[in-house]
Amino acid sequence: MVPMTSSTASTSDRGLLETRFSVGAAALGAVAALLGIVFAWTGYNDSALPGIGMELSILTGLVGLLFAFGIALVAFVAALYMEPGFDE
Repeated sequence: MVPMTSSTASTSDRGLLETRFSVGAAALGAVAALLGIVFAWTGYNDSALPGIGMELSILTGLVGLLFAFGIALVAFVAALYMEPGFDE
């Protein structure tokens, strides 16, 4: 059996949306997920992105969706598990 050290025994049990860092990371994850849905929808419709003008096919829309969902996943994991830094 491995004894617990003071650093593992006294971790703070801060949840989601309790620090500025987790709020920012959760907001970034939400925006990235919505952007991924926009990429997928415009790729499905074979239309152009509003404001940018880049025409998307279904393949480029799917690539944009997966890329944005990857960023959203990393941001949500960071919001849940990262310890707060300077704002503690």
